[in-house]
Amino acid sequence: MNKVLVSLLLTLGITGLAHAAGDATAGQGKVIVCGACHGADGNSAAPNFPKLAGQGERYLLKQLKDIKSGARPILEMTGMLDNLSDQDLADIAAYFASQQMSVGAADPNLVERGEALFRGGKLAEGMPSCTGCHSPDGAGLAAAGYPKLGGQHGAYVAKQLTDFREGNRTNDGDSMIMRGIAAKLSNKDIEALSSFIQGLH
Repeated sequence: MNKVLVSLLLTLGITGLAHAAGDATAGQGKVIVCGACHGADGNSAAPNFPKLAGQGERYLLKQLKDIKSGARPILEMTGMLDNLSDQDLADIAAYFASQQMSVGAADPNLVERGEALFRGGKLAEGMPSCTGCHSPDGAGLAAAGYPKLGGQHGAYVAKQLTDFREGNRTNDGDSMIMRGIAAKLSNKDIEALSSFIQGLH
């Protein structure tokens, strides 16, 4: 009986995963409106709008669902996702995940400090390095839902770190990983770290 139950649960789980899987080809036709701010391929030209290209599909889908539900309020996104189904969101996430993120450049005057924070953290203050979750090259860990950082606009990264620090962004889960880390960053730390991340590839 237990084997039958386990088999049934696994089958239902796998079916559920397959049904929720995104289709990048279908997603391409659903991102036309997104392109106005994020670029047709997910590489936004404006530094206040995040690059979505090459971002992990799991992370993108979570953010889209959080934005739609209001768990992550973003003024510019108000109402943009209201008429989209879960499948639409999955397709959009799959499309942007299949694209290649462009890389920016770091301020040479901030690289040393930014790299020290990214690779070494602030251990004396209990802040781990960024590499544990976001990998040494900033590629993130897509399977775990940890975002790609390397190449992201520095201005956008700085805003997110500041928002986490100030409690304006809270969708990092009950463990509050990013809020805890950002709380240990000064404005100068955030400036240097964000600049380093923009040029990281």
